[in-house]
Amino acid sequence: MKELIFGILSSTFILVLFRVFPKYKVNTFQAVVFNYFTACTFGLIFYGNQFNQQAFQELSWLPYSIISGILLIALFLVIGISAQKNGISFTSIVSKMSMSVAVCLMILFYKEPLTLLKISGIALAFVGIISISWKKSSKGIKRNTQFISLLIFLFVGGGILDFIFNYTQNYHLKNLSTPLFSAISFGFSGLIGISILMIQITRKKQHFHYRNVIAGILLGVPNFFSVYLLMSAYSTLGWNDSTVITVMNVSVVLMAFFIGVLIFKESFTRLKAFGLFASLTSIILLYLASI
Repeated sequence: MKELIFGILSSTFILVLFRVFPKYKVNTFQAVVFNYFTACTFGLIFYGNQFNQQAFQELSWLPYSIISGILLIALFLVIGISAQKNGISFTSIVSKMSMSVAVCLMILFYKEPLTLLKISGIALAFVGIISISWKKSSKGIKRNTQFISLLIFLFVGGGILDFIFNYTQNYHLKNLSTPLFSAISFGFSGLIGISILMIQITRKKQHFHYRNVIAGILLGVPNFFSVYLLMSAYSTLGWNDSTVITVMNVSVVLMAFFIGVLIFKESFTRLKAFGLFASLTSIILLYLASI
C-alpha cells in the first residue's frame, strides 16, 4: 500500500509544480526536457546496483522502452498544443480519461474478472474525474474542432503508454529491474527533447535560462517515482492492475482538487462537490472489489 500512497503523492506534487511554474517564469518545455534527464540520472545512480548484464543479452524490453520514451515527450507536446487549440479544461479531462484505454486493455489482455462492484467503481471514477475537472471556460472547443485529432492522440496515446509500462513489467523485465527500465525510458525522452530544444534555440525560438534547469531537477525526482511506484504497486498490492491504475488516477485528481481549493483558492462548485463524492465512492467500491 505504501507504494500506492507515495506514488499518489509524487504525481500530485508534479501537478503542483506545473501550477506554480508560470509564477516563476519557468519555460515548461525546457523544464520537462531537463526533468527527463534528471529522472534518468536519478534512477541510474540510486538503482544502478540492480543492473544485470543479462538485460543486454535479452533485449525484448528495449523496443518498449524506446516507444515509451517517444510517447512521453510526444504526449507532452500534444498537451501543450491542444491546450491552446481546444482549451485547457477539455484537454485536461481527455488526458485524465485516457486511463480508460489502459483499463480496457488490461481487462482484455489479462482477462481480469468483471464484477458489478468493479464496473460501478470504474464508472464512478470517470464521472468523478469529469465533474472535478470540468470548467465552464471552454469556449475554444467549438472554434477549434479541426484539432480533435490532437485529443484523440492524447486519449489513445496516454492509455497506451500506461499499458506499455504495465505490460512490459509483467512480461519483459526478467533481467532488468523496474526502476532501471523507467530510467532508461526517461533517458530516451530526454534525448528526443534536448534535440528538439537545441533546434529551437538555434532557430531562436527558445531562449535558455538556468531557472528551467532547476525546475527540471525539482520535477524529475517526483516524476521518476510517480512511474516507478505505480509499477511497483502493480506487483505488491495484490489487486488487479486495472483497479490499481484507476485508484491511482482518481486519488491524484482528488489530491490536486483539495490542494487547489485550500492553497490556490480555486472555486468549489456543486459539480465539483458531486465529483468529489463520486470519486470517493469509486475508490471505496474498487477497494471492496479487490478484497
